Amino acid sequence: MYQFTEGIVEAFKLIISLDPYLIGIVLLSLKVSGMAVLLSTIIGVPLGTYLGMKPEGKTGFISRVLYTLMGMPPVVAGLLIFMLISRRGPLGPLGILYTPTAMVTAQVFLALPIVVGLTMLAIRARGREVEETALTLGAAPMLTAWTVIRESRVSILGAIVTGFGRIIAEVGAVMIVGGNIQGQTRVMTTAIVLETSKGNFELAIGLGIVLLAISFIINSVLYRFQKGGGRHTW
Repeated sequence: MYQFTEGIVEAFKLIISLDPYLIGIVLLSLKVSGMAVLLSTIIGVPLGTYLGMKPEGKTGFISRVLYTLMGMPPVVAGLLIFMLISRRGPLGPLGILYTPTAMVTAQVFLALPIVVGLTMLAIRARGREVEETALTLGAAPMLTAWTVIRESRVSILGAIVTGFGRIIAEVGAVMIVGGNIQGQTRVMTTAIVLETSKGNFELAIGLGIVLLAISFIINSVLYRFQKGGGRHTW
């Protein structure tokens, strides 16, 4: 019990003192996961909107594939990306293995199906009604799609946050393709595993506290947005 209490106290000391090693890991984690969720949003929201506006009977197979990918174990995703970008893989000449780029690629592979799938469901829930209303008013196809997205923005934001939560907390994929290299590819989750195995519990706990704080802040923003009924303007 004393060791646990002492670990927490020392962890807060590291956070308050802005320990350079800890801060570097946190910033790299946010950079990698932030870029991954941004790319997933740019690709996933339009694709999810397109699928959601299609008749459900025509997207049955795609939906099943998306649902399967949404539950893919991170280690499997990491293995697939590793095989693609390793020296003997088809993308080996790019030389991105054990780099942040490889980690972003793996995280996009995990987050994209979630953003696409949940956006599709959000659009399907109310998109048809909004689409018919917009078309009745003479809106062009692009304006109609934007209107559907805007009216479903709370649910779409939830899809994006869910995707971010999936990748910021995962460890298997980024460890496989990133290598957990200090100062280069070591993020919060992989550092927690490493420091725990080394017995550096204060740093592991500190990183865990920061990770939980980030998740709490992001979900609090989503909760406030949902509670407000999506009345915030874009």
